[in-house]
Amino acid sequence: MKSFTLNQTVVSIAIALSVSAFSAKAEKVLSLEQAIVLAQQNDPWLHGSQLKQSAIEDKSIALGTLPDPKVSLGAMNLPADTWNIDQEGSTQLKIGISQMFPRGNSLELKKSLLKIESTKFPLLRENRKAMLKSKVSQLWLDAYLAQQTIELIENDWSLFEQMSEVAKASYSNVIGKTRQQDVIRAQLEIVQLEDRLTTQKQKLETAIARLNEWLHIYDAAQLSDSFNFDTQPVGFSVSTTLPMIRLLNPTIFTNSTYSRNLLAQELAYHPALLAIDVKHKASQKGVELAKQKYKPQWGINTSYAFRDDMPSGDNRADLFSIGVTFDLPLFTENRQDKQVAASIAESEAVKTEKLLATKQMISSVEKELRQLERLSERQSIYQEQLLKQTHDQAEASLTAYTNDDGDFAEVVRARIAELNSRISALKIDVDTLKTVARINYFFAHLQPKSNAEYKQLRTQRLSNQQFGEK
Repeated sequence: MKSFTLNQTVVSIAIALSVSAFSAKAEKVLSLEQAIVLAQQNDPWLHGSQLKQSAIEDKSIALGTLPDPKVSLGAMNLPADTWNIDQEGSTQLKIGISQMFPRGNSLELKKSLLKIESTKFPLLRENRKAMLKSKVSQLWLDAYLAQQTIELIENDWSLFEQMSEVAKASYSNVIGKTRQQDVIRAQLEIVQLEDRLTTQKQKLETAIARLNEWLHIYDAAQLSDSFNFDTQPVGFSVSTTLPMIRLLNPTIFTNSTYSRNLLAQELAYHPALLAIDVKHKASQKGVELAKQKYKPQWGINTSYAFRDDMPSGDNRADLFSIGVTFDLPLFTENRQDKQVAASIAESEAVKTEKLLATKQMISSVEKELRQLERLSERQSIYQEQLLKQTHDQAEASLTAYTNDDGDFAEVVRARIAELNSRISALKIDVDTLKTVARINYFFAHLQPKSNAEYKQLRTQRLSNQQFGEK
């Protein structure tokens, strides 16, 4: 009984999900360009990055300001026998004020350091947009592949059903050459085709669900509405036309000019590497800031002491004091020296960070390039030979069978081979575009925005005190 109830629950959930997905499907067709724009416009990370940048900029102003002065109030040298303030000449009511000044140029350096750090956020946002474009492209193309594979299978479905009916009719006719195993084979192929169709529908629904994560509508002005997930769009289909995705920088990959050094120089303008440049420049400011600890910290204090008149009525002069305080950083071996050494080590470590990132990028680009070359070769094989040959084979085997000169199993195998080759050709086309999209991520600075923005990236890189380059 429990098992039956559990099965009913599972079926009910499946039906509910199917109905909700179907009703939400109002069949909105989403192109790749629309998906990318939606993902980039509705990414909370980008808004959070802007807020973090604003916070860092505000902190830079706060850290560049002198500390607040300190005020002190006190009564000094009160006589303990009478507590009269006019009894003793040393009795005073005192108000003082003191102001500390940071070591050397540390205030300006702290302010500069945070200002430099704030400049990495626009670069990180550009990197995020490039990542989003690549990620959404992969998911959209996965959905496209599943959707078009479903269409290919459904288009051939009626053909296989007709073949099954022909096999049954031929088997029932004692004159025909069809055997019982041919009828069973035809029915088996239909069942297997149905399983393939179900598998592709699963892949399509999975890709749509994963793509939905990046299409969540986000309004920074109405953040609470973004948590109402029931109002978010759910059902859609991708367009039936394969988009055109071209390499952003094809000339650098030609055999005659390709060089890893040229590739590394081009990758140096990538926002992720420019952000590391900013980090290095900030770490250099950190070294300068650490060196300020060798300088003394100064302070000034002033006070005014009020004294009451003497009991005889004679006037007592009020007192004014002023003084300067400073520390002496004499024992620097275990404090200042170590802090400077640590800052230098941190700054040098950033260089290795950039080297590692560059090596990873070069390796990834070359891996994708090798894959792109092989996919291009396979595309040529399918377009020029395989698709035509499998189609001709299917037609020839069917003609031979209808003329009582062929085997029914061969007809089925030829039709399945033709369908498989068409699906494989489709997958190769999609994998080629996915590979191009992944390569284009590494040339995010060449995204078609404007020449002015590209020049700004180059200028910013040059101003970031590059390292590790000739």
